[in-house]
Amino acid sequence: MRTSIPFALNHMSAPGLDCRSFIDLAAGLDCLGVELRNDLSDKKLSDRPFFDGEDPATIGAYARERGIRILGLSEAYGFNNWNPQMAEKVRLLIAQAATSGAESISLIPRNDAPVQTASARAGNLRTALAAILPMIADAGIIALIEPLGFTTSSLRYKREAVEAIEAVGGEKSFRLVHDTFHHHLAEEVEYFPEYTGIVHISGVVDPALAVDEMRDEHRTLVDDRDRLGNVAQIRTLIGLGYEGAFSFEPFSPVVHALSDPVAEFRRSFDHIRSAASWSL
Repeated sequence: MRTSIPFALNHMSAPGLDCRSFIDLAAGLDCLGVELRNDLSDKKLSDRPFFDGEDPATIGAYARERGIRILGLSEAYGFNNWNPQMAEKVRLLIAQAATSGAESISLIPRNDAPVQTASARAGNLRTALAAILPMIADAGIIALIEPLGFTTSSLRYKREAVEAIEAVGGEKSFRLVHDTFHHHLAEEVEYFPEYTGIVHISGVVDPALAVDEMRDEHRTLVDDRDRLGNVAQIRTLIGLGYEGAFSFEPFSPVVHALSDPVAEFRRSFDHIRSAASWSL
């Protein structure tokens, strides 16, 4: 029976911090680990290159010195639009993961996809996974597939990802990201704890937003105003046997501008622990 909830931080939690400062933040919050991102400069959230321009091995060593696991590197966006350029992007991310000691890489589907039939979507997904499978198997790296719940997403549902994983024989190498925001947006009811590699958590508290109006910028810390059912999702996952990390991924600029992120994150951690305590 689980006695605690292992929290982690995605670099989206504090994109203004360099890697060392971000790792220090996670260590100060007694987190299990961190997820580092290669897209912060693309999103205009940082002016620093990936790993702050340093050798990934150097940052990986610093994380280990601080007792922090690098749970994953994000991201290969649009992976299910497979082409030679995407193959190179995935190879580079795998190499960076191996050098830094990261445990996984993240595969993100296209979120601007043209309307496709279900068979076309499934075919594109399986083509990509079949090509990626030998890459990650050789490197001993797990690839995390993250369905996006937006109506514009080319992969909305976890079941579609699981079916593709099983179709290419990737049960040992691929896992899912269960994102509480996207689970809510997609109105999913299915959980796949045996395939879940990490859980991303964030809250939406604006009472005026309809579900189809919720966007990344509305994703904040989880408190008692949360509309996404984070606590219920966490309870369900733990009850079904999930034993991995719960990684905070708030995109809100309000969170990014916090003057005292340690206090605010601790408050959110404590709220979740208290509200979910009956299930532990």
